[in-house]
Amino acid sequence: MDYATQKESLILAEYGRHVQDMVKHALTIEDRTKRNEAAETIVLIMTQLNPSYKGSDELQQKLWEDLFIISNYELDVDSPFPKPEPKNDIIAEKVDYPDQKFKFKHYGKIIEALIEAAVKIENPEEQQELIQQIANLMKRSYLNFNRDSVNEDMIVDQLTSMSDGKLKLSPEFKFVHTNDIVASNPIKRTNRNQGKGRGKRKWKK
Repeated sequence: MDYATQKESLILAEYGRHVQDMVKHALTIEDRTKRNEAAETIVLIMTQLNPSYKGSDELQQKLWEDLFIISNYELDVDSPFPKPEPKNDIIAEKVDYPDQKFKFKHYGKIIEALIEAAVKIENPEEQQELIQQIANLMKRSYLNFNRDSVNEDMIVDQLTSMSDGKLKLSPEFKFVHTNDIVASNPIKRTNRNQGKGRGKRKWKK
């Protein structure tokens, strides 16, 4: 079970933990071709998180530079731009997120971006791995938004809907247990503990 206080700090917070986790995964890919494909997919997701960067070589170069920064300059891939030199001080720029309508508001733009990226992955194993990460992220997001219980079949249906039927979970897939998600969320844990003991006070005669 991972607690927020036990997780490493985000290098560039505007891209979120899931992008950082995908970069860490890319560092473990030994095949250079697959590693290049993973890097391109990550940059695509970063672009979708920042739609204004699309179509501009200068802004696309910044995304590739940020990719190397998130990897601590350790990612060895064929970038369309020169690999940046390590810097001692990294100042993250504030990203302006567009005001858009979401199919399911409680999931937000990042999950929609992940789904769009997963649809484009050609390797079945890599695609399924990302689909499963998305499903668990959707469950976590739903619990944060709504309540302490969630219908997992509903999550599967919504994933199918959001991907226009293009993404399917493996029959062997199992969601992360609800208790593990709630236990790792201090806000939910606090809410569940509030009210314990109410109505149980006994008065001495």
